[in-house]
Amino acid sequence: MLDRAISPDFQTIQSINIPPVKVVTLSNGIPLYVINVGEQPVIKIEFSFDAGNLQEPQNGVSLFTAKMITEGTNKYSSSEISEYFDKFGSFTESGQGLDRANFIVYGLKKHLPSLLPMVQELLNNSIFPESQLETLKKIQLQTLQVNSGKTAFIANKTFRKKIFGDTHPYGNSTTEEAIHGINQDLLRNFYQDFWKEKPFKIFLSGNVGAAEISLIEKYFGNTNLGVISANKELIAKEFIKGENVLIEKEGAMQSSIRMGKQFMTRKHPDFFTMLLLNETLGGYFGSRLMKNIREDKGFTYGISSNLALFGQAGYFVIGTDVKREFTQQTIDEIHKEIKILQTDLIPSNELETVKNYMIGSFAGSLNTPFDIADRYKIIFSENLPLDFYQNYITNIQQISDVMLLEAANKYLDIESLFEIVVGGK
Repeated sequence: MLDRAISPDFQTIQSINIPPVKVVTLSNGIPLYVINVGEQPVIKIEFSFDAGNLQEPQNGVSLFTAKMITEGTNKYSSSEISEYFDKFGSFTESGQGLDRANFIVYGLKKHLPSLLPMVQELLNNSIFPESQLETLKKIQLQTLQVNSGKTAFIANKTFRKKIFGDTHPYGNSTTEEAIHGINQDLLRNFYQDFWKEKPFKIFLSGNVGAAEISLIEKYFGNTNLGVISANKELIAKEFIKGENVLIEKEGAMQSSIRMGKQFMTRKHPDFFTMLLLNETLGGYFGSRLMKNIREDKGFTYGISSNLALFGQAGYFVIGTDVKREFTQQTIDEIHKEIKILQTDLIPSNELETVKNYMIGSFAGSLNTPFDIADRYKIIFSENLPLDFYQNYITNIQQISDVMLLEAANKYLDIESLFEIVVGGK
């Protein structure tokens, strides 16, 4: 009979077999990355452009260009485009980030012959209608006005601005002035320079094969592609010493705390060590910050630390929202937990728990073909080794307590951290 007082046995995951990617070069040189996984006839096709914040001529242009891609072409109105994709039970996503912009289509593979002509139309003939642009600008202004009253929003915005500097695209945030300055000409010029008939990457995932590859070659392999200027190599100013910033917000019941610094990319030799150190400090629900500041002190509902990683830089950040009167005590406890990592070796049982959690979470993040495609997108977008994720478990398991102690002292010097508090102390 099952004894429920005894925990079930568990086994540590030793390896993960990530399905391989097939790299196909279309006739015009466009790379197509194919992840043929799954039994359901569902596919995802993503077009990735070097058209993020890093490339935009002024703040907000990349964002509005991506959002407006489906708002009208020379042949179709916004409603006609929406109805077209609905007719085939598919849906689209378009967005952008600091480094890239993308356009994604989800649907059944049997409808791919019907979907690709419309995708081709959008990527080559979007016109950015004035009426839709004005509507989008109003929506973005309203959203910004609402968010600007939130301490967490102000803290995040200020933190990125401080660690990267005022002029770096990674530190910029969209402002009301920038939104008012967006116009059709700016979007059309950016579209012409970085989207229309310009080099891009295609990621095709799901139950796919030769027929789907042939279709993509038919619609996207014969376009004569122009050239774009090389990605800007913008080296963010490095700050040896951090800065404490207090933004008083009258009437705020809570304070938002952000503490951290500019950081490494995935290419850095200490990346996996820092990934494990971050997880121990505040990367999961059983982390040291959660146990101390949430469970023991009751200062907050949640606190976490994260590594935000981009193409040319990244950042480490600890974030939490606390009652105003607990602000300084929370900061003191964060400092204390960092100093413990810098002076005491992590106990072997805790280290094993964190490693097992990370490995299990990683394995669970590869459940679908689309999840796997996202991993390969990072690899090919950031020029990482093809086995970067295949060796994830090995890289985590080989990290020792001594390596973590050294990393804590090397990278988490409290004097080097920026401390942003919005609300009050």
